[in-house]
Amino acid sequence: MPQTSPADDRRRSALLTQISDLGYCLPGTLTERLTRCSSSGCRCRSEPPALHGPYYSWTRKIGGKTVTRTLTAEQAHRYQPWFDDARRLRALAAELEALSLRLARDAEGWGEI
Repeated sequence: MPQTSPADDRRRSALLTQISDLGYCLPGTLTERLTRCSSSGCRCRSEPPALHGPYYSWTRKIGGKTVTRTLTAEQAHRYQPWFDDARRLRALAAELEALSLRLARDAEGWGEI
C-alpha cells in the first residue's frame, strides 16, 4: 500500500462522503431546444421571434450507439436532479482517480501515467 498523507486521506474521505450523498444518477445529457419552423407567416419568423418549444430530449449511448428520447417538460423537471447528480458523480470519480494516480506515481517514482 502506498504511503499517503493525512491530507490525502481527508480528501479521499471527503470525496467518498460526497459520492455517498448523491441521489439517483441518469447517464447522458438533457437538452432544451427552441425551434423555428418553415412556415413563412409563423410567429417564429416575426421580429422578435417567438420560437416553438421548449422541447426536451435525453441523449445517451447504449451499446456504442447514440439514443435519444423526447421528454415532456414535467419529465425533464422531474429528472433534472438525476442528471445533475450523474454529472457530479463523474466529476467526483475523476477527482478520486486523479488523487489515486498521483499517489501511485509518487510511490513508484513513475513519470506521467
